[in-house]
Amino acid sequence: MPHLICSPWPPVTLALTKTVITFVRANEPKYFSSPCDAKRSYRDTNISAHIYASVHSIYLFRDRLSQIPSPLALMTISPIQWLKLSTWELELENTAFATDNRWSNHDMDPTPLRFRTWSSWSYVSYWFSDASNIAVWEVASSMLAIGLSWKQALPAIVVAYCITAVPILLTGTIGTRLRVPFSVLSRSSFGFWFSYFPVVTRGIIAMSWFGIQTYNGSECVYQMLKAIWPSVAHVPNHIPASSNTTSVGMMCYLLYWLLQFPFMLLSPQKIRYLFMAKGVIVPFAWLAMVIWAFIKVPPSVGLFSQHATVQGSDLSWAWLTALNSALSLYCGYAVNIADFTRYATHERAQYSQAIIIPVAFTLCSFAGLAVTSAGIVLYGSALWDPLRLIDHWDNRAAAFFASFAFLLTTIGTNISANALVAANDLTVCFPKYINIRRGQVICAFIGGWAFCPWEVLAKASGFLSFLSGYTIFIGPFVGIMIADYWLIHRGKIDVPAMYQVDGRYRYTFGVNWRALATLVICIAPAMPGLVHSIKPSINVGSIHNLFAIGWIFGFWSAFVVYYVLSTLFPARGTYVEKAVLPDDVIPPSASCDSTDEDVEKLDKGYVTPETVS
Repeated sequence: MPHLICSPWPPVTLALTKTVITFVRANEPKYFSSPCDAKRSYRDTNISAHIYASVHSIYLFRDRLSQIPSPLALMTISPIQWLKLSTWELELENTAFATDNRWSNHDMDPTPLRFRTWSSWSYVSYWFSDASNIAVWEVASSMLAIGLSWKQALPAIVVAYCITAVPILLTGTIGTRLRVPFSVLSRSSFGFWFSYFPVVTRGIIAMSWFGIQTYNGSECVYQMLKAIWPSVAHVPNHIPASSNTTSVGMMCYLLYWLLQFPFMLLSPQKIRYLFMAKGVIVPFAWLAMVIWAFIKVPPSVGLFSQHATVQGSDLSWAWLTALNSALSLYCGYAVNIADFTRYATHERAQYSQAIIIPVAFTLCSFAGLAVTSAGIVLYGSALWDPLRLIDHWDNRAAAFFASFAFLLTTIGTNISANALVAANDLTVCFPKYINIRRGQVICAFIGGWAFCPWEVLAKASGFLSFLSGYTIFIGPFVGIMIADYWLIHRGKIDVPAMYQVDGRYRYTFGVNWRALATLVICIAPAMPGLVHSIKPSINVGSIHNLFAIGWIFGFWSAFVVYYVLSTLFPARGTYVEKAVLPDDVIPPSASCDSTDEDVEKLDKGYVTPETVS
């Protein structure tokens, strides 16, 4: 923002930077005169390796420093200026494909080389951390409650997550090739303006789930506090009963929200470290719970002794319902996995997802089945929520550490599945003012407080049914994207055109009518089932069974319908002979943080104003 000039920072930093650069230029003129030249010489000359690392680090530090407003600059801004939209404008990067910052910003632009840091192990830890969350446990446990035995539930789980891995790998590969987020990628298949429909739909759902997951995290805090101070369970309530929460409940909610908030300020490149820590700690906690369950209730008495309580056609529909429940839990990731695979070091780095997804989710689901079965024998009811089961424990230390593991997994899942998703969607809606960090902050307040999840969980059962049934929209979204990229355009996408409002992906007035027709055709048959799930008193007949396999039906029907329409009525203006990728348009040297122009500015002794991000 033009008001926040960073010159008041101590000039010694700039002087030191200029001195080192002057020394390097004097001693290594042959190799480079800018950090970008140093990077090129690094590939061929070992002598410049250490010099490049030092100089480039200084440039990075200088650039980061210029992005931070000095205390003096902040103090000179009047409250009225903070209310002006122009104060919060983000500057467009030189490498952006958009003509101005109404259509893109730094976080929407294709991922530059320096930010491609996710390795194969990053995705392994990412999925292990996401697999070990409360929702996976509850979905597996609920299969026993609808009448399936563990022998029937486990194959449904294995099949579901093997299927889940396929679309995630296909859309993930698109992210590694095009290096753009889903919010931009969707323009190539839905049209520039119509792409806002799947983006906004996904953003609203993400913020809603963010609030619910935050409430689940507050229950972890409650169990941890109760393990330390058992008297917490007896603290008097001073909040009216009509509020659907208690004084202790609100205190735990605030504590969890505050604990979670700093992690939302991390960039997607840095948040992978949280997933790594979570992927190591949480699985051991779950393993300990499984061992506890088998010791307390031997499998021959608990898990292996249970039999199905339904049969015939009811058993078939129950199995398909279980399959769809497991599918709907994470197949939605197939829409937005490009938000993460765009940061992969190379395309092969994300291939590990094909193996780790079915393995990790099957193991974690089995833990849920085993512990829930033990809970049925010990406590007389199927405790789907593991925190409710922990609440029955007498061992306070075990209760604390188990609750801490679930707290950690809830933070990681809420950020990856909800906060980052909503932030990317807000970024594309308001790229002039919102980047990923600001989007996550907005999500924290709207999803965490304005949404009032404690009210929704207490009253709005219909809205919860809608949130659970939104997969009838997500399935067609994924089907259209995969058919468009892999079959219709065969991977030949013009990335710069996706940033141009009047570019080749404008289709008809910004709408790809083939995608619109596909959504209408494929979503309409499942709508009666969604209505029935929201309000069971409405009888829609046997067609409500279609809703039970909503994701499977939506994905495959959209895949076929969109392919047929696009083949019969091709959008020839969107075809290109060869894919136009970011690395083809922007040379590797352009992705460096500093240029020769920056060096000249530094030599003149000043730093240009930068935006607060």
